[in-house]
This record gives sequence, C-alpha cells and structure tokens, in this order.
Amino acid sequence: MNEEFWSQRYKENKTGWDLGSVSTPIKEYTDQLTSKELKILIPGAGNSYEAEYLFKSGFKNVTICDIAREPLQNLKERLPEFPEEQMINSDFFKLEGTYDLILEQTFFCAIPVEMRQEYARKTSELLDQNGRIAGLFFDFKLNADGPPFGGNKEEYLTYFSPYFKIDIFERCYNSIPPRKGNELFFKFRKK
Repeated sequence: MNEEFWSQRYKENKTGWDLGSVSTPIKEYTDQLTSKELKILIPGAGNSYEAEYLFKSGFKNVTICDIAREPLQNLKERLPEFPEEQMINSDFFKLEGTYDLILEQTFFCAIPVEMRQEYARKTSELLDQNGRIAGLFFDFKLNADGPPFGGNKEEYLTYFSPYFKIDIFERCYNSIPPRKGNELFFKFRKK
C-alpha cells in the first residue's frame, strides 16, 4: 500500500471511502472550534473535503498530507486558492513539524494494522504540548481484506492510551446513513 497503490485507486475511481463532501461528525466538531488560528493537520487527506470546508470557514493554517498526488490535485482544482505549501505529497510517517490539532477521517483504518501503534506514536509526536487529535474510527470487525481495516474501541485504546488522555470516545451519533453504527467519534489530548 504505497504511493502507486493509492494513486491507482484514484485513477480507477475506486474510492469507496470518499463521501464527496465533508463528513457530518467532522463538520459539527470543527464548527465548535473557536480559534481560526489553529494549526490543523489532516493526514491521509484524500480529496480533502474537510480541508476545503475548514479553509472556506476561515481556518487558513490547514495542512493536508497524502501519499498520492491525485487527491491533492483534486483539491487544488476545486479550491485554487489553497496554499501549495500546505499540500504535502508524502508518506505521513515521514512528516515533521508540530500542529495544534490532527483531524482523523478514514486514514487510520486504511493503513496496515501492524502500523497502528506507530500511527499513535507519530500523531503524538506531531502535536504540540497541548495538542489534540479528533475524528472518526471505523467500528466493525477487524478484517484482513481491507482497506478499510476494521477494529474496535478496546483495540484502539491499546494504541492511543500510552500517548493520549481520552476526552471523548463513543459511538458516533451523527454518522451519515451508510456508516451509521460503524463509526466511533473520539477526541484525545496529548499526555
């Protein structure tokens, strides 16, 4: 699951995770944020509807990262004014810098299961001292034929508890109908 794998998915339009708009739970969460100055990272951003929504809502310090170039180009076509320097075509695990908030939307459940512990460590490393990570995890039986790869709350806590204080971690009440009952909303603070 390298750059070529993901690029091919976009070229063949095999992007079943793509909602075509900002996810309702992410939208409602970000609508509650009061500081437009937050440095926000969206890893594995895909077509970046969340970034587009945030940018149009006045959040100008939004950085997106994706290993495939195609979704970054898709965002640039929809939103030409989005700053090029905030569009990173790279492997998430090679990112540097610090952020106030990381928004998770389908990336975690798209990476191989054996990399989940490293994801939790890396997100903690990328957050500043008071940083948070928030977003959605899929909540269905772990499978080997992903992506997406499933999982459950108990499993996810084993990865994140060493690095984060758990503020919210519950079944998502405002998922879109096709995902209803299969998403967990979370908000964690860096320890």
